[in-house]
Amino acid sequence: MKRILIIEDDPVILEVQKDFLEAGGFEVDIAKSGDAGLHKALEHHYDLIILDLMLPTTDGFEICRQVRRVKNIPILMVSARKEDIDKIRGLGLGADDYITKPFSVGELVARVKAHLARYDRLITDNRLKHNDEIRIRGIVIDKNSRKVFVHGKEIPCTSKEYDLLLFLASHPDRVFSKNELYEKIWGLDAISDNASVTVYISKLREKIEADPSKPQYIETIWGVGYRFNL
Repeated sequence: MKRILIIEDDPVILEVQKDFLEAGGFEVDIAKSGDAGLHKALEHHYDLIILDLMLPTTDGFEICRQVRRVKNIPILMVSARKEDIDKIRGLGLGADDYITKPFSVGELVARVKAHLARYDRLITDNRLKHNDEIRIRGIVIDKNSRKVFVHGKEIPCTSKEYDLLLFLASHPDRVFSKNELYEKIWGLDAISDNASVTVYISKLREKIEADPSKPQYIETIWGVGYRFNL
């Protein structure tokens, strides 16, 4: 049985979510404050976390940041705040989804099931990184030879193109800003020049996408950054 942690300070919303998720076949644990939620999230095993943004003691942003440092489970952030900047910030910190209140509990349960199914595919469908190679939907990245194959055909890549592709494919379904990618791949302060990221993303799309104008692998998350899709 999948185990879910709900971190929510509104007792009415908390109980409704808990009841619907338990009716859907999930085991549910709850926390009513940020500190309690953070402690449970870090100390216990959960398959998914539903995280309210505005919490007493520790807010959802900080919880998301700390959990994401050590765990790769799905995090669904919920909030009554509709500002795009909050959504951008939440996704940038590693949240997998952002749901604005009010929402139907049926929608929440559907999203929970969808994210759990996606995470299971990461584990069971042989699409995660392995010791020597990564295989995702026709793309093979051989880490020993530093070669890339798309549907069996070798695709020549420069050193930086390879490093960027390897990093994104090693963290599928995670959104990274241009600043983060520049610092990870180029190892330099992103303030100096992160325009290179856009250029290299474009070059990679030309090499691995069937239609670079409609990318299926490297997706642009407008206002946030880029994500490698499974």
